[in-house]
Amino acid sequence: MRLFAVSALALATLATPAFAQEATSTFTGPRAEVVAGWDHVGSSGEGASGFTYGGALGYDAQIGSAVIGAEAEITGSTTEEDGASAGRDLYVGGRIGFVALPNTLLYAKGGLTNARVNIDGLGSVNTDGYRFGGGVEHNFGRFYGKVEYRYSRYEEIDLNRDQVMAGLGIRF
Repeated sequence: MRLFAVSALALATLATPAFAQEATSTFTGPRAEVVAGWDHVGSSGEGASGFTYGGALGYDAQIGSAVIGAEAEITGSTTEEDGASAGRDLYVGGRIGFVALPNTLLYAKGGLTNARVNIDGLGSVNTDGYRFGGGVEHNFGRFYGKVEYRYSRYEEIDLNRDQVMAGLGIRF
């Protein structure tokens, strides 16, 4: 999975001249994105991996080289094991970061998440938790690409979720 994240970042960096509309872009404004990546759901060292996919909306404000923002996301997952499957995941949170290079943002994120887990015989269980993580985002004019790691914890059902995600978006 590290190879996937490094490859995506390298491709994003190499593609900058082809997509750049201006020398230095800003990280201010509303944004919409699609995300996809690796999903691992489990507890106590056990679990299953699958593919996760979805979309997000957000708004960022750049103040000097600092960036703060808010975002909301909905994702689905193919992760399944022994009669249980990960369903949809809702997330609302914020992020804070700094512009490390003219078009590259490094950030940390955190917020609240609500996951639906489908269990054979019991139906769907909704559980609340928290998420934190971090990533790198690179602007190509109005468009951007990002790679991030995130960890979610759901205490009520003793469940952890690790994800490595890639995203493509547009800033309005």
